Amino acid sequence: MLKMMSSRICKANDVPGNLPVREIAVFLANYASLLSGCGATCIRIEKNARRMAAAFGVGFDITLMPTHVYVSVWGKDMSDTSVIIRKTASCGISFNLNALLSRLSWEVADNHLDFPTAVERFERIRETKPTGKWEVLFLTSFANASFCRLFGGDAVAMLIVFASTLAGYRLKQIMLEDKRDVRLTFLCAAFFSAALSAGGHIFDIGTTPEIALGTSVLYLIPGVPYINAVSDMIDRHYLCAFSRFLDATILTACLSAGLCAGMFILGLKWF
Repeated sequence: MLKMMSSRICKANDVPGNLPVREIAVFLANYASLLSGCGATCIRIEKNARRMAAAFGVGFDITLMPTHVYVSVWGKDMSDTSVIIRKTASCGISFNLNALLSRLSWEVADNHLDFPTAVERFERIRETKPTGKWEVLFLTSFANASFCRLFGGDAVAMLIVFASTLAGYRLKQIMLEDKRDVRLTFLCAAFFSAALSAGGHIFDIGTTPEIALGTSVLYLIPGVPYINAVSDMIDRHYLCAFSRFLDATILTACLSAGLCAGMFILGLKWF
C-alpha cells in the first residue's frame, strides 16, 4: 500500500523525465533573475526561459516586475504547480553574462541538455568574474576620448577628456565598491570629471575646450536602460519600461547636476 502511494506521489510531482516541477521552477526563476539583473530586455528573458521550459516538458508562465520575477511551472496534467518569486539580481549590466545565459538556453533547447547539466552550467555562469576593473577603466577613458574627437575636439581636448574620464570613472568604481548610493555616485563622478576638464577653459589650453567639457561626462550616460525601456514599451511591459526609463532619467539628472555644479564653482559662463 505504501509503495503504491509513493508511486502515485512521484507521478504527480514529476514531469516527463522524472524532473520535479519545483526544482525546474527554482532554476528558471534564478535564471530569469540573473538575466534581468545583467541588463536583458523583458522579451529576451521571456523567450529564453520559455525555450528551456518547453525543452524540459513543463508548462510555464512568467511575470516580470521592476525588482522581482514571478515564475509559474506546472506539469502537463496540471496535477502539480509551483510558483517561485525571486528578487532581481544586483549584478550590474554585463553583456558577457547576457550572452552566456542566452547561449545556455539554446543549448538546452537545441542540444537537448539534461536538467542536472543545465543547472551545473548555470552555476558556473553565476560565478563568472566580471571584466577587470583596470581594463574597463582605461577602455572607457579611450572610448570617451574618441567621442570627443567624434564631436570635433582636437588632440588636446581628447587628452583632457581621457584624463578627466580616467579620474571620474575611478571615483565611480571606488564609490560603488563602498556601496554608496548610485545617484550620489553619478553626481560626484560628473562633478569630478567636469572640474578637471574645465582646465582647458581656465588655462586656455587647446582650441576646443568647450567640447572637452561637454564630452567629459558622456561615459555616465545610462544608454542601456534607455534602450531597454523602449524595447519593453514596444513589447507592452509598461511597468518595467517606465521603471527603467525613470531610473535612467534620474541618473541623467544627477550627472547633469554634477556637470553644472562643476561649471558654477569654477565660474564658467553657461552661455
